[in-house]
Amino acid sequence: MKGNKRSLTVWICAMLMVLSMLLTLCNAHNQAVFKNVGNEGVESEADTFFRKGGNHTNNWAVLVSTSRFWFNYRHSSNVLGFYRTVKRLGIPDSNIILMIADDASCDARNIYPGVIWDSSSHEINLYGDDIEVDYRGYEVTVENFIRVLTGRHDDSVPNSKRLLSDERSNVFVYMTGHGGNEFLKFQDAEEITSLDLADAFQQMYTKNRYNELLCIFDTCQANTLYSQFYSPNILALGSSRKDYNSYSHHYDRELGTHIIDRLSYYSLNFLDGVDISSDATIQDLFTSFDYDKLHSHHDWRDDLFGRPIDEVYITEFLGSVTPVEVTSSQYKLEPNPERKVLNKPKHQSGKFEKEQIEDYFYDIQLSGTHLYYFGAVFLVLLVLDFITSKI
Repeated sequence: MKGNKRSLTVWICAMLMVLSMLLTLCNAHNQAVFKNVGNEGVESEADTFFRKGGNHTNNWAVLVSTSRFWFNYRHSSNVLGFYRTVKRLGIPDSNIILMIADDASCDARNIYPGVIWDSSSHEINLYGDDIEVDYRGYEVTVENFIRVLTGRHDDSVPNSKRLLSDERSNVFVYMTGHGGNEFLKFQDAEEITSLDLADAFQQMYTKNRYNELLCIFDTCQANTLYSQFYSPNILALGSSRKDYNSYSHHYDRELGTHIIDRLSYYSLNFLDGVDISSDATIQDLFTSFDYDKLHSHHDWRDDLFGRPIDEVYITEFLGSVTPVEVTSSQYKLEPNPERKVLNKPKHQSGKFEKEQIEDYFYDIQLSGTHLYYFGAVFLVLLVLDFITSKI
């Protein structure tokens, strides 16, 4: 009877050891399936990948009309046209800062209340039902614009009015209004200069608030606004040279005002043919203009930019398109010895997150290890008991 008990004990011990070995092998196999984000080799490969095709992971747009009053209706149309375009190409409202006087749509002279048309044909209402204006009326100031770019806000300013960009953000800045030699007026009350813009962009660069930046200025003598830029990875387009004006495209007799400017009109016409899968480049857009269309001399500056503009897709700035690569490679997931098993926070039902996967396999490894040690200790005790019984 005593031998039978000892035999049964041996079998139980052996089964525990086999079970522990199976759990340990299962854990080792599944670890190879999941990527270890702390692995230096993986980080190096990810960094190499993100440097392909623009090195950005998110897009932001800052769209500004610096004018108010009914006779500047076209500036509202300009900025809302770009607002509609970047939203269509995938940039969400959460990543768009829209600054506009917002008075033309409700002006008493507007026979279409709450409507801003894109052209005299009245085909597209740019104001629409889903517009989100972040800064309106007298909030559209030089100070607020600089604060948006540099991120220097009062604590009371909500996130919806902040440019929450980072070092992997491609930022598109569009400005329209009345300007002159190296300045742009804000609502006929103040001016922003080319030096103000240059210094703001340098602060953005120093604070890692952009990866690459595209500026488009549609105003008189617009090309002078980028003359003082000195920060890297900035590309800029202006609608007219120094001492030259920019012009509106056409007049709407029914509304009694000019409805859109020429650079914005032809830009938006070109962009209407672009979708998120388009291979149209920035160079295609810039070279689509000529004097016959604009009645002015447009120009651009790309000496600060790190890539040839014929290799830069429009959707890298005016859309929300980032590179994606599918891989079948497997990476070893090393367990974290400092992970705490007890008192882990509960995950929401229906969500199978990476942390849950790591916890699952880590728990398996702990279970297998504990069983292995338990079986080994039990076997030692059994051997000692057998030796003692023979003495």
